[in-house]
Amino acid sequence: MEAADVRGRFVWHELMTRDVASAKKFYSKLVGWKALPWPLDPSYTVCHADTGPVAGIMQIPADLPAEFPAHWVNYIGTRDVDATADAAVRAGGSVIKQPSDMPGAGRYAVLQDPQGAAFAIIDPENARPEAAGRPSPGGFSWHELATSDHEAAFAFYSELFGWNAMQRMDMGPTGIYLIFGQNGVQRGGMYIKPADMPAPPNWVPYACVPNADQGFALARSTGARELLPPMDVPGGSRVAMIIDPTGATFAIHSESAALTPAAVSTPQPKAASKPKPKAKVKTKAKTKTKAKAKAKAKAKGKSRTAKKPVARKKVVRKKAKPAARKTVRKPARKKSKSSARRKK
Repeated sequence: MEAADVRGRFVWHELMTRDVASAKKFYSKLVGWKALPWPLDPSYTVCHADTGPVAGIMQIPADLPAEFPAHWVNYIGTRDVDATADAAVRAGGSVIKQPSDMPGAGRYAVLQDPQGAAFAIIDPENARPEAAGRPSPGGFSWHELATSDHEAAFAFYSELFGWNAMQRMDMGPTGIYLIFGQNGVQRGGMYIKPADMPAPPNWVPYACVPNADQGFALARSTGARELLPPMDVPGGSRVAMIIDPTGATFAIHSESAALTPAAVSTPQPKAASKPKPKAKVKTKAKTKTKAKAKAKAKAKGKSRTAKKPVARKKVVRKKAKPAARKTVRKPARKKSKSSARRKK
């Protein structure tokens, strides 16, 4: 069986926190994940979506300093961890954790880009093919880098993973938002971190939820802090960003109702039932009436004044003679006298 192509894909996500129990409860409610202990290491929690395992939660090692913050680590796929780590160093990055093997997971390393954002690389065991189409609830749909130099950062990651710049969107005062991807698939965006953002350059993952507004309200009610309230983004989606109860930055994303299959199919039956045979009959009748009216009007040299009397006479002659006389009385008499003289 051919191994799945993982290069440049975000294949795993991991929350490092000092309060694993609170994180499990929070994300189970917010995203709908089912948190279970990893069979190979029960101290490590694996979060399952309907499509399978998508993320992990682990305790921050005790030997790290107290100021080490809770944060999400994004794992990007590669088939040669050692070579990718070496290439990252040559391109101005650094190695936080040297390449090593983790039985049951694969070979991995933790790196830092030239601007200071941390990320991980992994050659995963039993990698799954990338799912086609829109992300399903519980999966990760977007990855965003806030950095000091988005163009330099993009050049770094592009060299390592073959990413392409798919679009540069001018966001006005906030500058350019660079959307990157691979093989025609958008994977995320990069932008220059605002001066008032205290955090260093960092990656933020977006998880797909049924409704971003409801998810944001739920997050706030369960201890999260607001970073970005729900807002519309190009494409008709909604996003929101929070700091979870353990201190890690996280974002949620929901598709617009207009993009869901139910919303698309609902109006179709109504649209199909609109055309009726009567409309075609009326059109033919009007065409014939207008043709006769034009012919008679041409003979008299008064096409505009002759149109209405002839059309009304044809339609209402049998049903409402008084109304017809009131509207076209004089022209009708003239026509009848004229036709009588011609016959004589």
